Amino acid sequence: MTIRPFDEQRDRDAFKSLNEEWISRFFAMEEQDRLVLGDPKTHIMDHGGRILMAYDGEQAIGCCALIPCHVHEGVLELAKLAVAPDLRGQGLGRKIVEATLDEARAMGAKSVRLETSSKLANAVRLYESVGFRHVPPEPSPFTRANVFMELPL
Repeated sequence: MTIRPFDEQRDRDAFKSLNEEWISRFFAMEEQDRLVLGDPKTHIMDHGGRILMAYDGEQAIGCCALIPCHVHEGVLELAKLAVAPDLRGQGLGRKIVEATLDEARAMGAKSVRLETSSKLANAVRLYESVGFRHVPPEPSPFTRANVFMELPL
């Protein structure tokens, strides 16, 4: 597996389809999902965010985004972590998260926050295992979000 920066031309469809799969499987697509996945350049990259893509050869198998937090200075949001369904449970998510956290450090973030759902128990355990700790909830554009976590860097 190789992990590399997002390329708009090459990765846009893969970023969208990897995320739509898990969101539709466990929840329903929400307006904020449609906005971000429909135009990641405008909603992530143009705001100083980054997306990392994981590939096995020419096949996109995972991704994760870092989005600058508009509420907390120096904080990035880890978002849109996805792993291809047939490859889940093999440690790829951990490798993608670790690469994403390395990218956050390189960007000079003081911490990384995330919001997820208790319905995604494996994801919550992954985040806890790399050092994220539960924090009080904040307003979220996602109705599915009921777990809020942060990792100081």
